[in-house]
Amino acid sequence: QVQLVESGGGLVQAGGSLRLSCAASGRTFSRGAMGWFRQAPGKEREFVAAINWSGDNTLYADSVKGRFTISSDNAKNTVYLQMNSLKPEDTAVYYCAARRYRPISAYRNEYDYWGQGTQITVSS
Repeated sequence: QVQLVESGGGLVQAGGSLRLSCAASGRTFSRGAMGWFRQAPGKEREFVAAINWSGDNTLYADSVKGRFTISSDNAKNTVYLQMNSLKPEDTAVYYCAARRYRPISAYRNEYDYWGQGTQITVSS
């Protein structure tokens, strides 16, 4: 089993920045992918970004491309999401997800493990 714990959420003004962290523990793995998803009230959970565990392949949703950056620190079993130029429409609960031994994916049903989520609120 793999446990994922997100941190770094909070309230920020439009145009500001935040960095989310996702720490993995338990039966962690050296091959696979990590992803960030988000869910706004009344909406489905949507893909934000993903990275393979070696850190040399990334994928972004069009809505965050150029503003968000996903990165990983394998020594710490941690994945980060640097969010810049935040907009009110980025307001959501952000979830970290992991999939074992398979490439990165933008599809939430292809991830095996999920964190509990962290709230991001962007005020206008």
